Amino acid sequence: MIAFIANRPALQIGRHQVFDYDTSCLEEALRRAARAADQEDFPFVNDIHSGIVKYLETKCTLRLLTLNELYERMRKMLMKIGCVKIADELKPLAPPLTLSLVESANEAGNGFELAFFERLRAEISELREVGAEKILFTGLRESSLIIQGSTKWNKHCERMLGEMDAFLRKCGCDPLDEGQTERGAQSCQTSAVAMD
Repeated sequence: MIAFIANRPALQIGRHQVFDYDTSCLEEALRRAARAADQEDFPFVNDIHSGIVKYLETKCTLRLLTLNELYERMRKMLMKIGCVKIADELKPLAPPLTLSLVESANEAGNGFELAFFERLRAEISELREVGAEKILFTGLRESSLIIQGSTKWNKHCERMLGEMDAFLRKCGCDPLDEGQTERGAQSCQTSAVAMD
C-alpha cells in the first residue's frame, strides 16, 4: 500500500507519478499568472494557495491527478471567484523532480551512448512540455558503469560521467553528486516514479 503525503493525490507529470511533493510550485504559478495579467499586487495568492492545498488534502477524492487536470481545476476556481485574467494566464508548473538515470542507462545498454543521450533528451523535453522546470538527476556513476559495460570504475567511466554532467547542465538540469542527499541538494525536491 502507498501512503499518500498529507492525504494529497499523487501527481502525474509526464510518465512519472509523484507522491511526495511540495505545493509551493502552485503558489509560484499563481504569482506568475498574476504578474502576466498585470495584477502583480494581487493580494490573495496565499489564500488561494492555501485553499488549493486544503482541497487536495481534504476534498479531492482522486488518488491520481495529472498536472494539467490540477491546473484546469485551479483555472475554474479562479474564474468562479472572478479572477478571469489570472485564470487565462495560469500555466502549469510542476514541483521540482528528482529522477534516476539508471533506467535510461539500462534501456540504452552497454555501448549505446547515443541511444542513452537521445532517450534522456526526449525525457527532458517531455517533462519541460508539461511544466517541469527544475529537474535533478541521480545515479550518474552507476549509469556510467552500465553504459561502459564495466563493473569497476575506469577512465572511460570517468569520461562518460563528465559527458553526462555536461549534457544535463546544457539541458538546464542538475546532476546530483554522489553521496549528496536529495533533500540536502534542495529542500523541495520531489521523487518521482516512472510509469510506463
